[in-house]
Amino acid sequence: MAAPARVAIVTGGGSGIGAAIAARLAAGGTAVAIVGRRPDRLDAVATGIRSRGGGVLAIPDDMADGGAPRRIVESTLAAWGMIDVVVNDAAHIRNLTLEEIDEAEFDLHYRTNLRGPILLIREALPSLRASGRGAIVNISSSSASLSIPTQLMYASTKAGLEFATRLLAAELAPAGIRVNAIAPGPIDTEIHLLWASDLESARLALRDAVPLGHIGDPDDIAKWVDYLTRPDETFITGAVLPVDGGQTLNGWRSSIGDAAASAAEG
Repeated sequence: MAAPARVAIVTGGGSGIGAAIAARLAAGGTAVAIVGRRPDRLDAVATGIRSRGGGVLAIPDDMADGGAPRRIVESTLAAWGMIDVVVNDAAHIRNLTLEEIDEAEFDLHYRTNLRGPILLIREALPSLRASGRGAIVNISSSSASLSIPTQLMYASTKAGLEFATRLLAAELAPAGIRVNAIAPGPIDTEIHLLWASDLESARLALRDAVPLGHIGDPDDIAKWVDYLTRPDETFITGAVLPVDGGQTLNGWRSSIGDAAASAAEG
């Protein structure tokens, strides 16, 4: 593949927010390496990007696998020889009470949501340094700032990712690498099927937990990733941007737990 102006790795790129991020970056001329566990989903996203003239590489892999970060970086460099942007969107979530948590689920949450992103950044670091305009965006969650029953594992990994964002922003600033995070609130994706009986019940429950009165669209997140990774944006780092319709404002903390519970029952 011919070298493009910029190259981004987007994990979780086969659906939802990750797919929207990849499409938005590609539309702006950035070549994207999309990573996900389901080859069929990746191929569908890649086909759509190519049909619009974008550069894309589909990399089927699992961020829970300790070897995945190195393989992803090697495949991206083999295709384009450079990496300017890393977007960590891949995530695992299962809503479980403390008594229901087992070691396998505990480890899977931390391998996917925290270890994987940090190791991917580490593997990509030489290329990000060489870029001279490297940018990293970690996709966190409003859950990191809320006390939602059954989200101990998911929320704690996202809180850890936010801490890592701030720490790495300070550590990598001398190299000109900016590190930021976005904390989405309820977004209209299939992930809600993991805790709700159907998407419509999830949408209704989550809508009632958002002060603005509606849930978000994946492109609501993608547009901010696009902004935070632009090479001409040079003065934002260490930020955790809530894009949540006001979900984490004071007074809305208890309602989201009730909404999730009612949707799960419905």
